Amino acid sequence: MKIGIPKEIKNNENRVGMTPSGVFELTKNDHTVFIQKTAGFGSGFSDLDYTKAGAIILDTIEEVYASSDMIVKVKEPIAEEYPLITSNHVVFTYFHFASSEPLTKAMLKSNSVCIAYETVEDVDGSLPLLTPMSEVAGRMAIQQGAKYLEKPIKGRGVLLGGVPGVPPGRVLVLGAGVVGIQAAKMAAGLGAHVTIMDINMKQLRYVNDVMPSHVVTEFSSEYNIRRRIKDHDLIIGGVLVRGAIAPKLITRDMLKDMRPGTVLVDVAVDQGGCIETTKATTHQDPTFIIDDVVHYCVANMPGAVPYTSTLALTNVTLPYVLRLANEGWETACKKDKTLAKGLNIVQGKIVYEEIAEAFNWSVDAM
Repeated sequence: MKIGIPKEIKNNENRVGMTPSGVFELTKNDHTVFIQKTAGFGSGFSDLDYTKAGAIILDTIEEVYASSDMIVKVKEPIAEEYPLITSNHVVFTYFHFASSEPLTKAMLKSNSVCIAYETVEDVDGSLPLLTPMSEVAGRMAIQQGAKYLEKPIKGRGVLLGGVPGVPPGRVLVLGAGVVGIQAAKMAAGLGAHVTIMDINMKQLRYVNDVMPSHVVTEFSSEYNIRRRIKDHDLIIGGVLVRGAIAPKLITRDMLKDMRPGTVLVDVAVDQGGCIETTKATTHQDPTFIIDDVVHYCVANMPGAVPYTSTLALTNVTLPYVLRLANEGWETACKKDKTLAKGLNIVQGKIVYEEIAEAFNWSVDAM
């Protein structure tokens, strides 16, 4: 199979769809890999690294798409890429269709096969291709939140860990999934007081068992959230409904109950956000303020640490890329139910129900 790895062109996205190590495994299996010139620079990989691994370097993104059967990316295609995707392509990347009607319509029009990393689902319900980026984003949420709590950038002026004689900052984490647990772990490591909320009691019991005593669990309800936002300095939104729009747990009217300089980090922004006032921001312009509350809503948080993120992503995507390349998408998805869950759009039809529900469309079965 001919596999193309274009340079990511989303704002400040420095990750790349495949490491040289991954390319080596593909070429070893007799596949041809085309990679766009300088695509790996942001992640610390040179063109020479890729040519040594067996890749063919192409100058432009147009050449990569035109030469390839399967496109392996990190982020969803943006408007400039829509015309490059055709019925000849299998596109394997993060799509997050439910948060973007224009993207969904463009991929339907392309008649391509769209396999989304974020909906590849294991038999136990886990999301193996989303997990590593959720781990990165959860940890980064605390890193960024701690920074934006500083007064010069309009935060409350709170040091999360406190100092002797001064109590630590208070962190509220909404969601006890991968993002929430990693955020809680990082915040606890800094010495902050952490409250983590979820509606899944099994998850809360797990968190209670593995976290230190200054991480407390609480059942998530609107009443409890309204109480907690009044005295917490940093609030992390880490709620995920796979393939669908995230529920709005913090509404516009709740901002007035928060103290000036409170920081909100909405990690669910890719799925529309779990905070009503969320709007996607970039690493170049990461925050905005509403009612004296700082919002950090960067849609590709792991893109700020591309070396770590690209390695972590290739670790989990490579086995699936190999399967798709070796067997073709139809055979691979028939044999592997986990991979089949990643099918979102197939040749002009939506085959993942939650996407259609997000836009009140009907689902065309395969």
